[in-house]
Amino acid sequence: MAFDIDMIKKVYDQVAERVNAARELTGTPLTLAEKILYSHLWDGNATSVFTRGKDYVDFAPDRIACQDATAQMALLQFMQAGKDKVAVPTTVHCDHLIQAKVGAEKDLKSAMSSSSEVFDFLESVSNKYGIGFWKPGAGIIHQVVLENYAFPGGMMIGTDSHTVNAGGLGMVAIGVGGADAVDVMAGMPWELKFPKLIGVKLTGKLSGWTAPKDVILKVAEILTVKGGTGAIVEYFGPGATAMSCTGKGTICNMGAEIGATTSTFGYDESMERYLRATDRADVADAANAVKEHLTGDDEVYANPEQYFDQVIEINLSELGPLLNGPFTPDLSTTVGSAMTEKAKANDWPLKVEWGLIGSCTNSSYEDLSRASSIAQQAIDKGLKMKSELGINPGSEQVRYTAERDGLLQIFEKLDAKIFTNACGPCIGQWARYSDPKNAPKNSIVHSFNRNFAKRADGNPNTHAFVASPELTAAIAISGRLDFNPLKDALINEDGQEVMFDEPTGWELPPKGFEVEDAGYLAPLADGSGVDIKVAPDSERLELLTPFEPWDGKNITGAKLLIKAFGKCTTDHISMAGPWLRYRGHLDNISNNCLIGAVNAYNKKTNFVKNQLNSEYGGVPDTQREYKAAGIPTIVVGDHNYGEGSSREHAAMEPRHLGVRAVIVKSFARIHETNLKKQGMLGLTFANEDDYDLIQEDDTFNFLDLDQFAPEKQLTLEIVHADGSKHEIKLNHTYNAPQIEWFKEGSALNLIKKQNA
Repeated sequence: MAFDIDMIKKVYDQVAERVNAARELTGTPLTLAEKILYSHLWDGNATSVFTRGKDYVDFAPDRIACQDATAQMALLQFMQAGKDKVAVPTTVHCDHLIQAKVGAEKDLKSAMSSSSEVFDFLESVSNKYGIGFWKPGAGIIHQVVLENYAFPGGMMIGTDSHTVNAGGLGMVAIGVGGADAVDVMAGMPWELKFPKLIGVKLTGKLSGWTAPKDVILKVAEILTVKGGTGAIVEYFGPGATAMSCTGKGTICNMGAEIGATTSTFGYDESMERYLRATDRADVADAANAVKEHLTGDDEVYANPEQYFDQVIEINLSELGPLLNGPFTPDLSTTVGSAMTEKAKANDWPLKVEWGLIGSCTNSSYEDLSRASSIAQQAIDKGLKMKSELGINPGSEQVRYTAERDGLLQIFEKLDAKIFTNACGPCIGQWARYSDPKNAPKNSIVHSFNRNFAKRADGNPNTHAFVASPELTAAIAISGRLDFNPLKDALINEDGQEVMFDEPTGWELPPKGFEVEDAGYLAPLADGSGVDIKVAPDSERLELLTPFEPWDGKNITGAKLLIKAFGKCTTDHISMAGPWLRYRGHLDNISNNCLIGAVNAYNKKTNFVKNQLNSEYGGVPDTQREYKAAGIPTIVVGDHNYGEGSSREHAAMEPRHLGVRAVIVKSFARIHETNLKKQGMLGLTFANEDDYDLIQEDDTFNFLDLDQFAPEKQLTLEIVHADGSKHEIKLNHTYNAPQIEWFKEGSALNLIKKQNA
């Protein structure tokens, strides 16, 4: 039986009325995304038509999911909200704080020892406030959500950018910062700019070496890392319905890599099969009763150009296996000779040192079965591994079932390392090197979602390429980045030329899923007696002090902390890896603030000019000196600033250290919202060329911040070191409530004030 079945049935009981009200109001057929959005309005039935990409709308999500790294700060904030219990079903999943090193058993034991303080804190807070708790080793948040909580037509938010994975089960699932989650936990509406809609029509059928992963790798090539910004991507067509539910999840998962608000598929038979296989026949039965409301209207899919803002069509029968990378998930290359040419032209190492299979993107039973079919062929055909191989099962249920069916043993025969059911290398939790900064240039292939520099192992010289699990397995066995399993032969131990047959696998385990201990702990019915302790001398956890409200005056005399050059993701602003240790301690983790951003003036990282003494030093150290001197600062950035993870630490750290404004050419959606929530000014150049005006020794004065209002530009005076000045215009997307967040010092301050 499903978790929260009464909540799910309530959603289905009202979906027909709400969808019909929206359809009557708009006077047009509706996409699936529109049906879910309009059926989750905070105020109930729609009374007005919303303009895509413009109107801010209040929604009522059905549930929340948090992973352990971001849950710490989210729950620390929720503890200040003055509530006895979360207002909607919420779960915490311990998957980020487990480092991959030697193998599952020892790695989990090590994590339980080194992070026990954090796990105990999360468990106690969950118990106190009615939150479901998934223990370390239970699995990766998004795979666990897909197996247990996702349901067609639902809306959920999660404190991780890959929350979008649940779109594989027909949800609108959106990654948010912890402050957004706190709003919903506290019973407040959740605000989102009504998204634009991108339709992706899938024709044909996947076969051979082509996998669902290749669909999203192709979409990433077409749309690039920012092409989906502000939009929901909705997949439809015969190619979509022919795909497995977990395959759909893979595609939705990597929608985060094109900046999409989320991605989704309409309810179909593959979703029903998955629901029943994961012991949720009750959800499948309830969904079947309203299934016409859990997919887009026929007229929409018949004439998509009339109803979507953009339409892409991909013939799956013509799609081949792809490798995307390095250093960005949208650089796509067809396997084989095209990679040979591109690698030689760009000096990418052709020798592959590691293949990694898993992460929230590709760790389902189907993924492991298809990859294991390639591994079994290597054994049968007498091939030796030329690279190392690592496996992260997506959940304890997947791991237990895969072990029962002999899949993991196949990998072990090739000396693969079976890591814990956790994120591991995908989020930098990989003890690959003792000194990653000075590690050698190399290439790896993985089935993960992100491949930014230093993302997996901390080594800036690691060239990471994204591929399907089966292609990852084949390339790891061959040891060559340009190996094409469709055409290329390998030499086995007997000196014979052999070729791989096409991968095979199971959509669902033939014997059904099985697990002894899934790792779930239900909260106490009454948690009022639970005592939450945070040691005052802890280096891992720190109770929060509210940010100071705005004084109502123009910010003047501000200095430049850093002008970031080029790509500046949340990994650059607040690194993961070893820094995950401090995710619950704002002051300590602030020592990584912007240390990965490239300084536009010297092209170095963590090396900026301190205008107090004209000396150069680390970004956090320099900013702490400005703060101690009472001097406000700004950060300047390029396009798509803050892309990547939803981590709100990337907004909280500069706020904590005294940065007042972030001014960029464009923002990634989640990061812009996080800045707003923390009482920061997130602004964009009205004229992008003004980025070039900013000089290292400049001083900045806001001339009309005291007139801060929706849709009204702000004026910034730039005073150069020689006394010359420029006035530039800055755009913003703050609406009236968001301006109140700024005035109060943060959104949380406003919530506390309203609950007082």
